[in-house]
Amino acid sequence: MTLNGESLLEGPRGRRLCLELAMELDPDIRLMVFQLGYGLDSGRGTSRVLLTAVSADDAGGPRFSPSPEGVAAGLAALDLTGLTDSLLQETLERSVDSARYWQEPDGEDVLAGLPVIRAALRPLAGQVLMAPGVHWWDEGRGPEQWAVDWRSAADPAPLTVRPSLADWVARVRDGEERAVQELPTDPYAPVSGGWWSVPPGALRTVGRLPAGLNLVEDSLGWEVATTIPVRGAGRTLEVRSPRDWTSLCSAFPLDVTASRRHDWFRTTGRDGRWVIPDWERVAEEWDAVHLTVLGYLSGAGRALPVSPGTATVIAGWDPDSTIWLTDAARVEAGPAESWVQESQDRSWHQTH
Repeated sequence: MTLNGESLLEGPRGRRLCLELAMELDPDIRLMVFQLGYGLDSGRGTSRVLLTAVSADDAGGPRFSPSPEGVAAGLAALDLTGLTDSLLQETLERSVDSARYWQEPDGEDVLAGLPVIRAALRPLAGQVLMAPGVHWWDEGRGPEQWAVDWRSAADPAPLTVRPSLADWVARVRDGEERAVQELPTDPYAPVSGGWWSVPPGALRTVGRLPAGLNLVEDSLGWEVATTIPVRGAGRTLEVRSPRDWTSLCSAFPLDVTASRRHDWFRTTGRDGRWVIPDWERVAEEWDAVHLTVLGYLSGAGRALPVSPGTATVIAGWDPDSTIWLTDAARVEAGPAESWVQESQDRSWHQTH
């Protein structure tokens, strides 16, 4: 699949990547986005507090008041000579790290979604997709994969036994029935629950190290990891675009309206019927499903129409990760590798 800049900007994660990149390339844009993001954040003054220092000389002077139009002007004049592969990786990580599906988008995501900002980001998005370092963003699942255990290899605790998909689907259906009976239909009600659209107990693998160690939604701040080489055959469905995901949901729908209504309304602003794939049925046709980076950036975190009145969300699924639905994956004979994260720059290094 080939994406253009506008396609990338359809997704909130794609827009956030481009905005983060612009902030890295221009400190003036960073300052404006910081202040505007605070003003647009639903948690301003409570969960997010802005602290400022005012000197005596500045106390009576005019205050800097940025505007979306000012950010757009800065984006139009942006110097892209500093765009590097490492910078693209860093801003991809920040976009993934700022994803949240259980509350309203943060102020920077809201800012990036404004029409004036989205239009101004279009040239930058086009340049991103032409950068040499993004060639793997649309690649399918490679033969070499790694499962990640967020513990040291010296930890004596065994790996968690994965529940069956049948058990998972049964729990989802039971939870949906309870939600229908017990939860209010008002999407504004202060209710939260399950928000992910993939089976949390399924085996997941990543295709690149150490890149995949920082591409984690809702990370718990792990600083050690053990990667286990995995090789799998069988049938792999590639989710390269939002259409690939909605087609999967259309073919194997599992209704989660009552249980996802409140969280997904907060993150997308849409109220209506919601579905995710019935992963037990998907496993009858596919051994694994892989989400490409571009599929993630263009599709994750937004309401994707499946049919009239019905939509879905890609939530809780990291980019360039594979979900294994059957026992087609096998642990390789090669040794597991231990990694530690540097606290200053979040980079990962192997330990020996």
